[in-house]
Amino acid sequence: MNTSFEVFGLSTGLIRSGDPIAARVLEAAERTCGGFEEGDVIVLAETAVATSESNVIDLSTIVPSARAEELGEKYRMDPRTVEVVLRESDSVVGGIPGFLLCMKGGTLLPNAGVDASNAPPGCVTPLPADPDRSAVRIRAAIEEQCGVHVGVIIADSRTHAMRLGCSGVAIGSAGIPSVIDDRGRSDLFGRKLEVTKRAIADNIASAAELVMGEADECTPAAVIRGIGLPVGDYVGVETIDAGECLFMGVFAKNRME
Repeated sequence: MNTSFEVFGLSTGLIRSGDPIAARVLEAAERTCGGFEEGDVIVLAETAVATSESNVIDLSTIVPSARAEELGEKYRMDPRTVEVVLRESDSVVGGIPGFLLCMKGGTLLPNAGVDASNAPPGCVTPLPADPDRSAVRIRAAIEEQCGVHVGVIIADSRTHAMRLGCSGVAIGSAGIPSVIDDRGRSDLFGRKLEVTKRAIADNIASAAELVMGEADECTPAAVIRGIGLPVGDYVGVETIDAGECLFMGVFAKNRME
């Protein structure tokens, strides 16, 4: 990878249900950075992608189950939102007021990614149904229009244990490796690295978050230029089993004790 690169925020205007997000991002890139170039990595906010795919839920259509009512009372949440979270979750492992801590697609995240931010009033937006497939589709559309090879990351904002604030994390990826294995390389003192793997897609997502708008900026995308990653038929963000995860492994052990 290159040691220097550029990051451009892409202002698309408000994305509505059914909008062709690849076309909107292309237009924004033409205005902002002269269009896309070979090797660019495009990062898109998951809410904008989900909205463009019409994955928006009107809470007035939701009838909460008894469990949703119970969890809503316990964690001070709208039972209708809880019902959507339950439908989106593989399991619920706990919570705090306002949030359920959920397992979904091999990751641990609040409210299973269901979010009212940047959703129409009275609505919530779940994560894209298949973020990797979304990344593949958007990448294909951009490459067809531009004639260059690019990477695409679908990103979400996440909190981290014992830290204040959010940073970016990749939930879908196409065209670039999501993780680079540094095992076998030497450190400054000649010792071989035994466990180090760099979460490249997550790091790029965090870099993009610096110029993407979480509020009313209408900047749900960014392009990373000059990073020098290999671009090819890579698909997916690598995850590990909960039993291999330090945090989840300790959490599960403590729950059993």
